[in-house]
Amino acid sequence: MFTAPVRVRFAPSPTGMFHVGGARSALYNWAVARQSGGRFVLRIEDTDAARNKPEWTEGIISALAAIGIHGEDPAFEGPYFQSHNADRHREAAEQLFAAGRAYYCDCTREQLKERTGSEHLGYDGFCRDRGLAFEEGRALRFRTPDEGETVVVDLVRGEPAFPNNAIEDFVIARGDGSPVFLIANVVDDLDEGITQVIRGEEHLSNTPKQQLLWEALGAKPPVWAHLPVIVNEKRQKLSKRRDKVALEDYLAEGFLPEAMVNYLMLLGWGPGDDREIRPYEELEQLFRIEDVNTAPAFFDVKKLTAFNGEYIRALSPEQFAAACAPWLVAPYAPWRPEAFDKDVFEVAASLAQTRLALLSEITSYVDFLFLDEPVEDEASWNKAMKAGAGDILSDARAELADVADWKADDLKAVLLAVGEKHGLKLGKAQAPIRVAVTGRTIGLPLFESMELLGRDRVLARLEAASKKLVAQA
Repeated sequence: MFTAPVRVRFAPSPTGMFHVGGARSALYNWAVARQSGGRFVLRIEDTDAARNKPEWTEGIISALAAIGIHGEDPAFEGPYFQSHNADRHREAAEQLFAAGRAYYCDCTREQLKERTGSEHLGYDGFCRDRGLAFEEGRALRFRTPDEGETVVVDLVRGEPAFPNNAIEDFVIARGDGSPVFLIANVVDDLDEGITQVIRGEEHLSNTPKQQLLWEALGAKPPVWAHLPVIVNEKRQKLSKRRDKVALEDYLAEGFLPEAMVNYLMLLGWGPGDDREIRPYEELEQLFRIEDVNTAPAFFDVKKLTAFNGEYIRALSPEQFAAACAPWLVAPYAPWRPEAFDKDVFEVAASLAQTRLALLSEITSYVDFLFLDEPVEDEASWNKAMKAGAGDILSDARAELADVADWKADDLKAVLLAVGEKHGLKLGKAQAPIRVAVTGRTIGLPLFESMELLGRDRVLARLEAASKKLVAQA
């Protein structure tokens, strides 16, 4: 797709959790770098000292590693820190001033409003030819061309053109001499040899300004690619103030990194067929940035959850048990640590694997095995303990006490007979027994669960449920 050497970059600000939109951008950059034999540059844009925190930087690096982007891969380069390049940013700003491509301005917003009659109009170029030198409080503005247009070559959006007379003379250095984001971003990309800039659609409006800066600094601009915005179910742009957007939150909830990667790769792009579940390596080879859509991409949590279920079912038993490990200990596990039985869990895990959509659900599927008493779920109790439930519990307890071989098939036969005695099909007959034994109406297969729990604990729970029903009568 590109001629080597391709150098792309991912340049997040360490000001919060890792946004899924950022993860999508990073994956697209990673795919382009790897399939071309190029380099993926991680640059931390940390010049906003008031908002940056070291832990956010560590979070970015660990989140990238979770989705397969890490320093052990030869395609990875960095991290570089924008704050370390501050001298070069200043040097570039001064270079533009010396070349007559920028000028100092001492206009205030109030003065601009007075001249234009509006607080919404852009800068009017008042200081262009005043010949001001640097002085504390004077901003440095880039002199944009008066005529013509700036054409952005964008692999996703074609070649959008921006009339130069509609681009105001924008600030590149503040009144204290510190360069702003626009020029810092350009200088960093230039110094790092970036050849393609693949980023979110929200940056498109800045692109003609940045392209003008590239050209003014005597460099050929990169090829651009602006990815479609990601929206929620109301077709609103995903917002951390309103939506769950942090990659870390999804992983903590039990989404597998592989499922997240698969789903994020398809947010705005597709391989051109009906097959969606694919390993990243295959998606990487199929990916073409030119085929990315321009329409907003809907972040469908239900679809992501379905993807996750597919990936969970594809794990080997050993992989599944290992993936569940974080949810089998505090603070997620409600049982005493010494009550956990690894062998019992491995059997239960084989029953749970086909039922889970999220790894975090494993706790509620197996807790009845390791708690002294099942959880008290009022909704499940009220649903199952209808009229006649007490008789079913009593009869089941009496019959189960005499079962010779405590195996799932024999337990099923007993409860089938109890149901027939009461004129009930097995599904109806086993409902109060399930809640008495596991605490919930939904869970692992009942008879296998009873086998794992053991005769004494099953009988004790049936008796306890019977007494509770009597007390409630």
